[in-house]
Amino acid sequence: MSDALEPIRQKIDALDHDLVRLLNERLGLAAEIGKVKRSSGGSIYASEREDKVLRKVCGLNEGPIKDEALKAIYREIMSAAIALEKATKIVYLGPEATNTHAAAIKKFGASIDYEGMGTIADLFTAVEKGEADYAVIPIENSTEGSVREALDNFVESDLKIVAQIYLEISHSLISNESLEGITKVYSKDQALAQCRHWLQRHLPHAQLIDASSTARAVEIAANEPGAAAVAGELAAQHHDVPVIAANIQDKSDNTTRFFVLGKKPAGAVGSGRDMSSFLISLGDQASSHSGALLKMLMPMAERGINLSKIESRPSKRRPWDYYFFVDVSGHYQDANMQEALSELSAFCPMVKWLGSYPVVN
Repeated sequence: MSDALEPIRQKIDALDHDLVRLLNERLGLAAEIGKVKRSSGGSIYASEREDKVLRKVCGLNEGPIKDEALKAIYREIMSAAIALEKATKIVYLGPEATNTHAAAIKKFGASIDYEGMGTIADLFTAVEKGEADYAVIPIENSTEGSVREALDNFVESDLKIVAQIYLEISHSLISNESLEGITKVYSKDQALAQCRHWLQRHLPHAQLIDASSTARAVEIAANEPGAAAVAGELAAQHHDVPVIAANIQDKSDNTTRFFVLGKKPAGAVGSGRDMSSFLISLGDQASSHSGALLKMLMPMAERGINLSKIESRPSKRRPWDYYFFVDVSGHYQDANMQEALSELSAFCPMVKWLGSYPVVN
């Protein structure tokens, strides 16, 4: 068998030689692009360019490699390119090994510097002060809905959404105890809610305790007798605590959406398949004029702009005053979008653009 394998292995070795040479050649060109971007004040990370590259290479793919595997490889290549173009720091809702950390790595790869922070407000502040280049924040879960703290921070911040990430969330029960010995279960409130029915069936007498993060929950469970945590396997591996039961989330398609925030918006042209987010206030019209909300939506609808999300949040300035967070299809610079926004601005006291970013990750 060894004689039969040797010619094949020699071909693989030759291909590896070419791949390494070509990768370094590609990264050298990326470094040149970085010099141009720095001299012109442009952003190093361009989500619209990333999306186009991933779509292009998948279009070239004739197999047998799957598109998802090819995307993962190219994300690491682009991660190395970003690191060569400029030392880049990403902050995320920490500590290490949280789902937000996993989402950040999925988007930016292993070549970037990461730092976990305690609150979503801390993430906004770090980017606003220039202590980090980008922040990754959870924005909504397919089971439990929006992360309210994230929405509220957009009201006062000038940061822009430059990309989005979708991450399938798989929760595990993690503990040094057997199932029978568990009396307390720690986790983030949303994670506990996403596993509510499983916990009621298998641990009906256990106390459910909110923790600052899923990773922190595992850290507590590692040192407290009778304690368990609900978290991802990454956190279990990081803290070296056994997984007692895997995939305990109540919904098999449990997915969380994350935003990447930066000081500057993504490209003015867009990827061709974009989404835009806005913060809109109707002011006194919301309570004093019938049909005010419908009037707010009509400028978009009349121009064929699809609304994919609308959510109200109290302004906290006076009772019964609300902001509306809206996601729509299209890019901010599209002609029909600009027409709609112009019409909206005529009767809405605030129409704040939060960012435009590619639909597909």
